[in-house]
Amino acid sequence: MPPPPQQPISNNLPTLPDLLLTTLSISFLFSSSARATLFSKTPFSHLPSCPRRLFKIPTMSLHHHTQQHRFATPQSLSEWLKPRLLSDSLASWGVKPGTKNVHNLWLELSEGESFLADSSPPVRTVHVVTVRIIDDKSRVLIEAHQELSDGSVRSRGRPLSEKMKPGEDHESAANRAVMEELGSILNSASSGIVKIVPGSYEKRVEERHSMSYPGLPACYVLHSVDAWVEGLPEGEFCTEEEHEYPNGRAMSIAHEAVSVKKHFWKWVSLDSIS
Repeated sequence: MPPPPQQPISNNLPTLPDLLLTTLSISFLFSSSARATLFSKTPFSHLPSCPRRLFKIPTMSLHHHTQQHRFATPQSLSEWLKPRLLSDSLASWGVKPGTKNVHNLWLELSEGESFLADSSPPVRTVHVVTVRIIDDKSRVLIEAHQELSDGSVRSRGRPLSEKMKPGEDHESAANRAVMEELGSILNSASSGIVKIVPGSYEKRVEERHSMSYPGLPACYVLHSVDAWVEGLPEGEFCTEEEHEYPNGRAMSIAHEAVSVKKHFWKWVSLDSIS
């Protein structure tokens, strides 16, 4: 009897294309797993939803763009300040030599020269132009001290500086500052010409307590330039300033404010100015 016919052997071995597909699948699986592990260990996955929380911003710096408070009178400003400042601090304004009073602050606010943040204590923000006047001997003009309307003397030891007006750029402010504080000695047609040194403009922010208003923190946005001014004396000299607020109601309030009557100037070496 002949043997039964043999059944064909089934070829279950993977073909070459199958092997390639399997290899690629395994590689993709392991590479995906590795990438997931890598990203899970990076610090980016732990960033908070609000990145600003990572930075500690000084409290005073938050008030650079605060809206201006409106006060009808110096008295209303004083009442607003009382619960926000130490009583001893406010009481010293205009009494302690070299300080200003609440009328000065009201004038600043009403003219848009400074702003107050509604905080305890409030923060006064003011833009200031600083003009480093230099001569051909590499000297810088500094204001040594001031004589105030109450008879007190305030030490300065810094270059010419002035509060900026609303909407004023640094060059316009520098020209105005020179004419206001040095104008009484610049009396010839060729004098008083201000030439800003190209590329000298710098801007920085300083936060400190105000010497004019004890107990009131201040944020000074400083716009500084170097300049040449024609017609200035070679040695020490003094100038007298006209009324700072010559018009309207501000002028009547200014009579009760502490004002600068005389500025005393001297030249110092450039190296002595930081």
